[in-house]
Amino acid sequence: MSLVLDSAAQDLLFREARTANTFTDEPVTDEQVQAIYDLVKFGPTAFNQSPLRVVLVRSAEGRERLVQHMAEGNRPKTSTAPLVAILAADNEFHEELPALLPHFPQAKDMFFSERPVRESAAGLNAALQAAYFIIGVRAAGLAAGPMTGYDAAGIQKEFLDDDHAPLMVVNIGKPGEDAWFPRSPRLSFDEVVTTV
Repeated sequence: MSLVLDSAAQDLLFREARTANTFTDEPVTDEQVQAIYDLVKFGPTAFNQSPLRVVLVRSAEGRERLVQHMAEGNRPKTSTAPLVAILAADNEFHEELPALLPHFPQAKDMFFSERPVRESAAGLNAALQAAYFIIGVRAAGLAAGPMTGYDAAGIQKEFLDDDHAPLMVVNIGKPGEDAWFPRSPRLSFDEVVTTV
C-alpha cells in the first residue's frame, strides 16, 4: 500500500531532508515561524499537555550569549544561522491543562501534582513536539539543524528558568553551501519491526 502523501512531500519532509550545517543569510520571518507553529501545534501529546516552549534567538546580543554555551563544533553554524530556536520543556505545563483539556480539568491535580511526574511527562511530550517542530520547519521549505551539543545548565540559566529544561537548539534557515553531510545508513524494516 502506498502513502497518501505525495512523493514530493515525502521527500521534502523525510527522504531528502537532513540536518543542515550551513545556511544562507536569507532571513526567517516571524510569519514563517507563526505558520510553522500553527501547523505543528496539532501534533498529539498525552492529555494534550503541550509542554514545548520555544525561545527564538534573533539578536546579535542573544546569539553571542547562546554561542558561548554551544559545543565547539556547533558554534560556527549557530553563529551564522538566520534564526536559532531553543526548544525547552515546561515542567509547570499542568497549569495550562484546565484550558487545554476542558473535558477533564481535574487531570491537572489527579495526575500531575508531583514535580517528578511532571518532569518525566514534560520531557517525553516536549520531545514529541520538538520532532513535530523540525518537520514543520521542513514543511516551510527551510532546513533545520537540531543539536544537543551544548551546556544545558548554562542555557537554562541564560535563557530559561528552573521550570524550563532545554531539550535542543535548532538552527533554522535556507541551506547554504556544502550544507549536508553524506546520508548515514538507516536500519531496515525487519531490524526495527517485530510482529507477534
